Amino acid sequence: MKNTNTCPKCGKHNIVRFDGYTGAYGSGNNVMTGATVFSGVNVNRYICCDCGFTEEWIDTCDLDKIEKSKKAKR
Repeated sequence: MKNTNTCPKCGKHNIVRFDGYTGAYGSGNNVMTGATVFSGVNVNRYICCDCGFTEEWIDTCDLDKIEKSKKAKR
């Protein structure tokens, strides 16, 4: 959906994006990679407005933070 603007479930193109954010006390749509709320990585949501299918994506510039996070389990 992010790259094709097409829903993989229904094939429609009515896609909207909600930007991830980090709010007070770590609330929001994010992944905490460290001990403080400032170490979070935002997760963007793509939603098909025809069938409700959703995908979540992390920006490529933040993937290094995810990979190096001590909170990640492998």
